[in-house]
Amino acid sequence: MLLLGCVKEVSDYELVVSLPNGLSGFVPVTQISDAYSKMLSKQVAQGELLEDLNSLSDMYSPGTLVRCIVTSVEKNADGRRSIKLSIDPKKVNKGLNASALALGMLLSGFVSSVEDHGYLIDIGVSGTHAFLPRQKAQNYIKAAKRGPDLKIGQNLNCVIVEVKNEGRVVRLSIDRSEVAASLATERQNWTLSNLLPGLVVKARVQKVAPLGIKVNFLSSFTGIVDFMHMDPEKSMNYSPDQVMKACILSIHPTSKVVRLSLRQSFLHPGGSPNQLSNDRMGAVVEESTVKAFYKQFGAVFELDDGTLAFARLKHLSKTRKSFKPGAFKTGCKHKCRIIDYSLMDEMCIVSLKYQIIEARFLQYQDIHTGDVVQGKVLTLKPIGMHVKVTDGIKGLVPSMHLGEMILKQPEKKYSIGDEVKCRVLECSPAGKKLILTLKKSLVQSKLPILSNYEDAKPGLITHGFVVCAREFGCIVKFYNDVKGLVPKNELSTEHVSCPDKVFHEGQVVKVMVLKCEPQQERLLLSFRLSSKPAQEDKKECTSKKKQEMKYQIGEMVDVKVLKKKDNGLEVSILEDEGNVIASIPTVHLSDFVGNCKLLWHCLQEGDVLPRVMCLSDKGERIILSRKSAVISAVQEEQVVRSFSEIQPGMLLTGYVRNVMPFGVFVEFPFGVTGLAPKMSMSDKFVTDTKDHFVVGQTVIAKVMSIDEEKQRVLLNLKVSECSSGDSAAESFALLSQYFKEMKEIRSLLRRRGESSMAQGLSELVPGKELQLVVQDVKEDGSALFSGSSVTGLTVTATRYHLGDKNIVPGEKTKALVLHVDALTSRVYVSLREELLKR
Repeated sequence: MLLLGCVKEVSDYELVVSLPNGLSGFVPVTQISDAYSKMLSKQVAQGELLEDLNSLSDMYSPGTLVRCIVTSVEKNADGRRSIKLSIDPKKVNKGLNASALALGMLLSGFVSSVEDHGYLIDIGVSGTHAFLPRQKAQNYIKAAKRGPDLKIGQNLNCVIVEVKNEGRVVRLSIDRSEVAASLATERQNWTLSNLLPGLVVKARVQKVAPLGIKVNFLSSFTGIVDFMHMDPEKSMNYSPDQVMKACILSIHPTSKVVRLSLRQSFLHPGGSPNQLSNDRMGAVVEESTVKAFYKQFGAVFELDDGTLAFARLKHLSKTRKSFKPGAFKTGCKHKCRIIDYSLMDEMCIVSLKYQIIEARFLQYQDIHTGDVVQGKVLTLKPIGMHVKVTDGIKGLVPSMHLGEMILKQPEKKYSIGDEVKCRVLECSPAGKKLILTLKKSLVQSKLPILSNYEDAKPGLITHGFVVCAREFGCIVKFYNDVKGLVPKNELSTEHVSCPDKVFHEGQVVKVMVLKCEPQQERLLLSFRLSSKPAQEDKKECTSKKKQEMKYQIGEMVDVKVLKKKDNGLEVSILEDEGNVIASIPTVHLSDFVGNCKLLWHCLQEGDVLPRVMCLSDKGERIILSRKSAVISAVQEEQVVRSFSEIQPGMLLTGYVRNVMPFGVFVEFPFGVTGLAPKMSMSDKFVTDTKDHFVVGQTVIAKVMSIDEEKQRVLLNLKVSECSSGDSAAESFALLSQYFKEMKEIRSLLRRRGESSMAQGLSELVPGKELQLVVQDVKEDGSALFSGSSVTGLTVTATRYHLGDKNIVPGEKTKALVLHVDALTSRVYVSLREELLKR
């Protein structure tokens, strides 16, 4: 099948070509022309680059119209069809012979040789020599701005300006004005066997139908203009016998059906279709208006900027069963996302599918180095694992990155179709190259991403992986192929005689930048992140000194409650036989503000608290913390020990130190503090800062900027900015920790047993079913209840949670526990049937 196409993308080995009706095809580098293929073969045989062999990107650019022929249609591994094309003139022009060549014909040709006075052009017609004089090429060469000469293998639109010896010799022109004015006529004796796409003809309207127009052209030929190729400005004004210009788009090889376009961009050969601006690709359009619906194809929409877009039938709903044709009447509004642009239809391709509208990644350009992505295992090969991120995005996990250690039998750990969580090591949209890692230490790292040498500032601490361990030291690699050297003397505080026995290829390491020369791409690193704390002085003068030296920040201890104070607990450290006194502020009893007061209320003198972390020892007394998020950050080394270690982009776990009208001060372990200004506190608009944060609240903050001179750090507390990538996993971990603490609180209440009310509270958990008696129904629709299992507690249900039931005092009913507030002894319940049935 012959088609007119438009170059969409150019790579080293193929052209991606936009075809009519939203399709795409691929032209391999071997299907350009005979002369170009011979030069490729010569280069391969010689094993060295040829000076006069130009790359595809030197000869082709997006927007170039080309005549193509379909060579094959194959199914890919994921079930999609792949259309292979050729633009070789011997295949495209195979219907032509020398005797059929006529003055004014517009043909595709390729430069096969550069001569003194012009160029030999391959037009694919056996027995014909085609010559292009230099003067007929100068206008084109100047406008193309691709050098002083045409290049071998370059595609050209050529007009025949002279025919000699019955077509055995022809002279050509590629002058832009002559090409643009060319018109196929009856005198040129075109037949259905040699008719070519890209020809502009005069067509007469024969019939106008909802799906298109039937036209006559070149006296005896009939063709179809479908709805996507009518001129948008005249689509409602076509009438029978109207004469207009049309461009041939395709000729079917067997049925001989000819399809044409009336769009202005195709009516002047040598031109280019309109292109979509880069910022529109992937854009979500809140309101697009249905212009027309075609039940066999899809729907045409008008977008917010007035341009037209097309959605295929499968993109109008999640499934065929959920599709409702009534929702696509003219004028109906829908939310959609631009997923592609068809150059040949000059129309955006959109989708109404929710999962596509909400998708984080749509094209390679959306993915950035360091992003955490979810994918599915496609194949396992010796070089690594191929992962499908989305329908159009695939990546490679090299064998070194399949695990923390190099896996000898990865097929035992991974299976085709497995869901995997990866981090992007390198992404090149131009070459559609995506390199990923599955190393857990890299995927979960909250340290800054080092993806270029300019960011490698002295003192920066980050994660990398060892690619080489030799006698001279280790070479460590980061993102985007950035790599540096850790010399032997920087491998450890202890002497390392044989680095290759201590470090192995693929090992994830934490390193500090010592020096960087970006222009030379030289990077000097160290595994010695900071000097170790001085050893305990043998001569201790006071018990205070003893405490300071013995308990370092981050050290875990078991403690016993000595006394409850208004602002926290006074405890003794059991490891030191109770001689060392410390404090746990109320706000440091939990990551959850509500649980802090509850734990303080439940804990009694003599209670033992295991695994509490030393947070500070600067004052007269050691300060301890039970905040699990803060403890995890310290243990996993996701902290900064001094101002010099802070870098923009870091995600740090800390706690609110003070709430001011202009922002929130956050303190981190080891005493570093920063400010989150009002505008960077929340994704919602902040009127009063105290409505959003309280002192002691655990937060994750992103470092925005650093003022080294004033020793100031500006932070961002917006949830959208402070996620490490897997927000669902983070939320689940927090929820699990919350329920773990609630279980601990119930255990404390049960153990105390000082009243039946405390015992009752300890037995109540969300989801528990109770038998209750209605005590009172209030004016606002809420109700109060009593029962043997809730003696002394206030049990209430809101109007919503009474459901459709009309209850009266004294009535017995079943209810489900929603929430228990142990501090106020209130229990919230629901009578709704859909909850009780669960």
